[in-house]
Amino acid sequence: DVVGLQEASAGWRRGNVAARLAARLGFHYVYTAANPRLFDSDALSGMAALLLGFTEGPAIVSRFPIMARDAAELPRCGKLVESRKLLSVILGTPWGALRAYSTHTLGDACQTRPVADFVRERRGPRPAVLMGDFNAVEDSAAIAEFTRRAGFRVAFRVANPDQPGLTVWQRLDHGAPTVARRVDYVFLAPGEISGGDVLSSRLVLNSPGKRADGATIWPSDHYGVLADVAVIPPSTKRAGTAFAGSVGCPPVSPSALR
Repeated sequence: DVVGLQEASAGWRRGNVAARLAARLGFHYVYTAANPRLFDSDALSGMAALLLGFTEGPAIVSRFPIMARDAAELPRCGKLVESRKLLSVILGTPWGALRAYSTHTLGDACQTRPVADFVRERRGPRPAVLMGDFNAVEDSAAIAEFTRRAGFRVAFRVANPDQPGLTVWQRLDHGAPTVARRVDYVFLAPGEISGGDVLSSRLVLNSPGKRADGATIWPSDHYGVLADVAVIPPSTKRAGTAFAGSVGCPPVSPSALR
């Protein structure tokens, strides 16, 4: 139903990756450029984008209409030439408005804390879904901002309490899995009326294909995380919405929300 992307790119060489995926699916999309963003200077950032030939940032592709969007800049955490943004949308579903978020953080609590606060401050009656590449393992201080402080649930962990769920450092040309860390997540953030339910979750985009010349190629250097969640309060008819977490690789790094 909804796909969250990180490091989605837009440029003259490859076009807008999120727009291309949305067109193939017949979905709606939004994209916001996070990089290059040099020292908060529009002039320097524009020159860098021109030299590189592209910009990159989070995007959301949705089967449901996108009723509103917002993009919040995150703290730099000392990285003056590396910008991060949180992309927020309100989706118009048959059961009412649903908030979804896509982001790519540095793995530092100085960024995940404001992300958690942003999501909580905009809480509606239904749960929200936050997807992203957080560059942080599950027991880190950065992820604790979501789980221990904000009360968000990790969809994959709820559905798979004993599985490692490794998602990152897949060698794109290697014949076997090389993932070694878990940094990609789908979080379910409780709403004012409903906390929602995690129905299932699993890794996706985690097997290789072949190029025309027979060489091995993986979809990304990250695996995706698919989560099927119920977002309608128990007093109404249940409806599942599936959210797949992030898949990162140059030039595109998707997280999906179905």
